[in-house]
Amino acid sequence: MSLAANETANITLAQKLIELTKAAGADAADVLVSDSASLSVSCRMGALEDTERAESRDIGLRAMIGQKQAFVSGSAVDAEAVKQLAQRAVDMALATPEDRYCGFAPKDRLSTDIQTLDIADNYEPDPDKLLSMAVECENAARAVDGITNSEGGGAGWGRTTTALVTSHGFEGAYTSTSFSVSCAVIGGEGEAMERDYASHSARHLEDLDTPEDIGARAGERTVARLNPRKMESTKTNVVYDPRVSASLLGHLSAAISGNAIARGTSFLRGQMGQQVMHDAVTIIDDPLRPRGLRSASFDGEGVKTGKLTPIENGVLQCWWLDSASARQLESQTNGRAARSIGGPPSPSATNLYMQAGDDSVATMLKNIGTGFYVTELIGMGVNGVTGDYSRGASGFWIENGEIAYPVSEMTIAGNLKEMFLHMTPADDLHFRRGVNAPTILVEGMALAGL
Repeated sequence: MSLAANETANITLAQKLIELTKAAGADAADVLVSDSASLSVSCRMGALEDTERAESRDIGLRAMIGQKQAFVSGSAVDAEAVKQLAQRAVDMALATPEDRYCGFAPKDRLSTDIQTLDIADNYEPDPDKLLSMAVECENAARAVDGITNSEGGGAGWGRTTTALVTSHGFEGAYTSTSFSVSCAVIGGEGEAMERDYASHSARHLEDLDTPEDIGARAGERTVARLNPRKMESTKTNVVYDPRVSASLLGHLSAAISGNAIARGTSFLRGQMGQQVMHDAVTIIDDPLRPRGLRSASFDGEGVKTGKLTPIENGVLQCWWLDSASARQLESQTNGRAARSIGGPPSPSATNLYMQAGDDSVATMLKNIGTGFYVTELIGMGVNGVTGDYSRGASGFWIENGEIAYPVSEMTIAGNLKEMFLHMTPADDLHFRRGVNAPTILVEGMALAGL
């Protein structure tokens, strides 16, 4: 079945389920259908370890009766199964309490132009192709001097068709694909062993880094970590490598979720229009970026998406809002509803990124002189209510403005409200993930070591 035909089939299934749900007694309904296929191959020491093929079709149904709503999910698509699913949703809705904020998105906000955004590659690799990519990646990593063992390499492909239909007039579907290659290797011997990895994912195969480049990065990163030192506790400047700097945007994203604001569980509540980050920082969310890993022209409620700038020159400009959180905050949805198969929509970012700064990484390191360059974070010690931040970290010590030697078993700590105000980006932004950031300097963090 072609991609277009598959999208049409899923829309037709959703339409039928809405008809059955309304016939069973619902006032309104919407249906999300996710049809996916994936293939992954893993190897170790150049030999095939595992091949996995998976295909699935999942259906998420919301039934609404007045201000009552219920969500059910299933996978069977025969006539009797979908009829039972519709009846179950209605029965559950009748038994739930009213929610004055629930409901569909306003009709005038629905998307009428479904853009493809070039997020689907028609090429489907066979297992042999993926195995070749995984082996090439692992071999390149093992070829780096100092690598002594391997945790293996892997390559994968996936395709997902997402269709959404609502009883108040929206229907749309899109198909996305993904390709990925990764490997992890070990350097050193005995108690001096260190591990690191490298990976890359892209919508199109042609955009994927070569397996050899990915493997070489994994090997070089691992060797660079050998013979780490432990540092004494101090207060210092911390530089986040792009591998981990995007995590800071993740904390911001959680803090400006409409749900967190409405519930009063965000450390940025009440900060709209205020300076919450350094004036060198501008953060953009762009769901319409071609080939983006989180691109879509409509959100989980069928609302038209568009670019937002939540932080402009350090000033907070907006929250992430779906329809329910917008009603709670007496506002309007801005097309940021994310929808899972079995649950209600909730606000979330899409292709989120921090704009690049002016200075190169080399200049940034030279200017600070001494500090901690972080390449790996461990744990999740972040309090979304207070902004308190504490995470295990490893990386490299900066001396005389240059990377000097590896360090490990450190803890970095601060408060996100202060960290955001003392944050400066470098000029090395690259779009490689769903959330992207350049190298980021955070001044004056606590470092706990020996």
